[in-house]
Amino acid sequence: MLTHIVCWKYKPGTTAEQREEHLSRLRALPDLIPHIKSFEVGADILKLERSFDTGLVAEYSDRAALDFYTDHPEHQKVVALGKQIAEKVVSVDFLSD
Repeated sequence: MLTHIVCWKYKPGTTAEQREEHLSRLRALPDLIPHIKSFEVGADILKLERSFDTGLVAEYSDRAALDFYTDHPEHQKVVALGKQIAEKVVSVDFLSD
């Protein structure tokens, strides 16, 4: 199993509507892209200084499935939106049993 984690820290001035659009478009991806085993997206609730605003945790059977997701045109559209509104994006991808 390959776990894919991404977190976004939005730019100052990012509106509530832009945040919700980003979350909504992320949440729509499993219905548009095959090979996703699990997919969870949410907004941070603690609002700590170290917190990011939005997080995603997804699982794929292998690297080929993750690559398919990464390259998919629907994912690329959401990536473009994220680049517009995020000041920082971090990710980690790891294998597990």
